[in-house]
Amino acid sequence: MTHPLTLIASAATAALLAGCGAVAVQMAPAKVASQERSPAAQKADELFWSTLHEGRYEGIPLALRATTGAYLQDPGDDVTAAHVGWLHIWRLAESARMAEPDPAVTDDAVLARRYFQEAVALHPGEARYLGFLAATQLAEGAIHRDEKLTRQGYYNLKAGIDAFPEFNLFTAGYVMSNQPADSERFREGLAWQWQNLDVCVGAKVDRLDPDFKGYMGLATTEGARRVCWNGWIAPHNFEGFFLNMGDMLVKSGDWQTARKVYANAKHSPTFAQWKYAPVLEARIEQAQANVAAFARPPLPGQAGARMMFASTYACMACHQQ
Repeated sequence: MTHPLTLIASAATAALLAGCGAVAVQMAPAKVASQERSPAAQKADELFWSTLHEGRYEGIPLALRATTGAYLQDPGDDVTAAHVGWLHIWRLAESARMAEPDPAVTDDAVLARRYFQEAVALHPGEARYLGFLAATQLAEGAIHRDEKLTRQGYYNLKAGIDAFPEFNLFTAGYVMSNQPADSERFREGLAWQWQNLDVCVGAKVDRLDPDFKGYMGLATTEGARRVCWNGWIAPHNFEGFFLNMGDMLVKSGDWQTARKVYANAKHSPTFAQWKYAPVLEARIEQAQANVAAFARPPLPGQAGARMMFASTYACMACHQQ
C-alpha cells in the first residue's frame, strides 16, 4: 500500500510541474511578423489572384501548394497565411461544385480557421482577418458541434463589426444567411445587411423602397467605404452583395422587398459583364416561388434554386472577373 506521504508528495510534484508548464507557455515569445515578403510569396500571390479572379475552382490544389509552400518558408507573412486560409474556405464554400460529395472537404474549415488565426496574430489591426477568422470558427464549430468554438466565432464577428463595420457587417450577415429563417441569428444577420447599407451611404436606407440609384454617386475606391463598392479584389462586390441580401429577404418571406433589393445590382456600371447577371434576373422572376426553396436546408445533389451562400458561386459572385 502506498504511504499517504508518498501520495501527497506525488501530487505536489505534479502540481508544481503543471504550474511550471503553464508559466513556460505564457513566457514563450510571440511570433514576429515579417517585415518583407519573399519572392516565393509574391509569386504565390500571382497564382492566388489569377485562380480566384478566373473562378478556377479546380485550380485550388495548385494554388494551395504554392501558397502553403511560401508560408512554410516564411511563417511570419500574414498575407500569405490569409491567402492559404482563403483558398481552404473557398473550397469548402463552393463544395456544391464537386461531382461527388466528399465529407473530407469539411477539414478545410479547420485549416482555414488555423491560417486565419495566424494572420490575426501576425496583424491584429487588420479587421478583415478577424471577420474571416470568425466565419471559419463558426463553420468549424457547426461541423463539430462545438458550442464553445461557435460562441467564440460569434463574438469575434461582433468585434469585427465594431472594428470595420463597412466590411464585416456583410461578412457577418452572409455567414448567418445559412441559419434557419425563424432563428434569432438569421434575423440578426438580415438586420446587419440593412445596417451595412446605412454605414456605406451615411444615411438610413428606406426599408420599404430601398432603391440605391440615388446613392451611386458615392462610389469610391478609397477609405473604409471602398469595400462597399466594386474594386480590384472583388470586381463584382456590389452585385454580389445585393444578390445575397435579396436571397436573405426571400428566405425571410419578404419576397416583394427582395425584388427591389435584387434590382439594385443593376445599378452597377459593370452589371452587363457580371457572369451571374442571369442568376439575378431569375431570382427576381422566381422570388415568390423561392421562399419555400430557400427555407429548406440544401442537400447534396438537391435540384432547384439554392441561396448564394450554399451555391457554386458562394465566393465567385463577388470575386470572379
